[in-house]
Amino acid sequence: MSTIVNYNGTDSFYPGGSLFANYKDSSQLLSLGHHQGDVYFPPCKRSRSVAPFAFRGDGLEEKTRRVSIEILPDECLFEIFRRLPGGQERSACAGVSKRWLTLLSSICRDELCSAECQDDEGEGFLSRCLEGEKATDVRLAAIAVGSGFRGGLGKLSIRGSNSLRKVTDSGLKAISRGCPSLKALSLWSVPSVGDEGLCAIANGCSLLEKLDISHCPAITNKALISIAKSCGNLSALSIDSCANIGNESLQALGRYCPNLKSISIKDCPLVGDQGITGLFSAESQALAKVKLQSLPVTDMSLAVIGHYGKMVTDLYISGLRTVNEKGFWVMGSCQGLQMLKSLTIASCQGVTDLGLAAIGKGCLNLKQLCLRKCALLSDNGLVSFAEAAGSLESLQLEECHRITVFGLFGSVVKGNGNLKALSVVKCFGIKDASIGSDVMSTGESLRSLSIQNCPGFSDAFLAVLGKLCPQLQCLSLKNLNGVTDAGFHTFLQSCEAGLVKVSLSGCENLTDGSISSMIKSNGSTLEVLNLDGCNRITDATLAAVANSCLFLRDLDLSSAAITDYGLAILAGAKQLNLQILSISGCASVSNKSIPSILKMGRTLVGLNIQKCNAITSSKVDKLVEQLWRCDILY
Repeated sequence: MSTIVNYNGTDSFYPGGSLFANYKDSSQLLSLGHHQGDVYFPPCKRSRSVAPFAFRGDGLEEKTRRVSIEILPDECLFEIFRRLPGGQERSACAGVSKRWLTLLSSICRDELCSAECQDDEGEGFLSRCLEGEKATDVRLAAIAVGSGFRGGLGKLSIRGSNSLRKVTDSGLKAISRGCPSLKALSLWSVPSVGDEGLCAIANGCSLLEKLDISHCPAITNKALISIAKSCGNLSALSIDSCANIGNESLQALGRYCPNLKSISIKDCPLVGDQGITGLFSAESQALAKVKLQSLPVTDMSLAVIGHYGKMVTDLYISGLRTVNEKGFWVMGSCQGLQMLKSLTIASCQGVTDLGLAAIGKGCLNLKQLCLRKCALLSDNGLVSFAEAAGSLESLQLEECHRITVFGLFGSVVKGNGNLKALSVVKCFGIKDASIGSDVMSTGESLRSLSIQNCPGFSDAFLAVLGKLCPQLQCLSLKNLNGVTDAGFHTFLQSCEAGLVKVSLSGCENLTDGSISSMIKSNGSTLEVLNLDGCNRITDATLAAVANSCLFLRDLDLSSAAITDYGLAILAGAKQLNLQILSISGCASVSNKSIPSILKMGRTLVGLNIQKCNAITSSKVDKLVEQLWRCDILY
């Protein structure tokens, strides 16, 4: 017996040797509660003491003998644990102590003796997310041990890490041994995880399909190459702000991952033209979604994408400061992006009229174009692009200050009648100007119009848009102080189709007159109405809603000048079935509105009463109690 107690593990059954130098420290109880859900806890029973009787002299002497499995060294416990009959038994043992949990999480599935144990891993139905203080190696070990017989771990997200008990390579090793069904892994801001942990995932989780790595400086090309070689099913990869991942990784992905369809690379200073070339030039590559942000690539990379990106459908390019006009021109002229349907170009000084026109000619199936902060782009390039891109359905412009009303109207008129959605945000070049009558010839296809934060936009511009877009159904005007009732009335006279979604957020110069007129003429089609920040709107608008709207489901009246009386009128509309109501910041709404809100509450699923200071806390409690199906913000 003394031999067993003093056993030092040198002739171990388990070749790894003892896992702990100090058994007293290693046997501390787990800090996981019964609510954890990843480790099975059986009902507790009172322990028995083995107390045999021994004869001494003329009486009986009770001698207590305590026997514990804890005296066994790690090597013996390892052999016991790998012979347990099933996952539930292993999970129950893992809840005994941290030492047992660590031992159980160190067992690979091919080391289990029971065939039932090896087969109890599910198809990967479970999803786990560890954030901040909850992200520790102990919790990862518990997940690794306890997830198998519950359906298998399919998705794991680790966001941030505990400053004291960090997630390290040991935690990922436990996952790699216990969760072969893992298909999606996200590592965000986990600086203590490096190549060793991710290589273990590559070796143990060959079914991995999605990998997201963000702000992990210890991960290098070595780990990504291991993933590429071992995980042939990898279909989506995202790399963000990883300073030690470079060209070798992308070349390996292009060589070994034929199923890779989506890739996103951002702020990786070691990724250059060689990496992009290796990724795209591989014969087996089938990339469909590509996102490149803030990379030190040159015109060569865009030329390669334009030539080899034959399967690309979505392309996002942002912050490529060393790419010039030639790169965009070659990308469009190569004629390789025939499948491209969505293109976003942001913060690229190399985008000029010449390059955009070439993209329009080379990407004949392009349906969505978004241009952000393209300072050198002008009206000529936009109109030339619209003429060439015959399939364009959606155009978004943001902070393109050289675009004027002529370019905007020209792209609508000359867009071959397919343009359905137009969005303009923070374009200071959009100002009133004299526009010829020939502009009004077409534009019947446009269904959605959004103009936001353009200080030069006014009534005259809005009136022209109304004539240009008679079939408009969705309208969004945000923070346009130059729009008044007069311009909005003129705009409404040109709308032939019924408006379905209307947002006039922040248009402070609109009043009940024009809004009520819009409601009355579109009440049979209107479903969404947003008047957030329209502080001249009063109960008159609510009366128009109550009388005319048949299908309105979402109404936002935040910061409007409505009162309890208006809400009472709204609640009395029998045909109205509001689902979402926001009256945030309405100072004149008080406790008197509670009966009206409760009456409307039979259909409400969302209610916002924040900053309604005239509604007391007791009345808010009443709403929360009675409208228990409704999500209430207060």
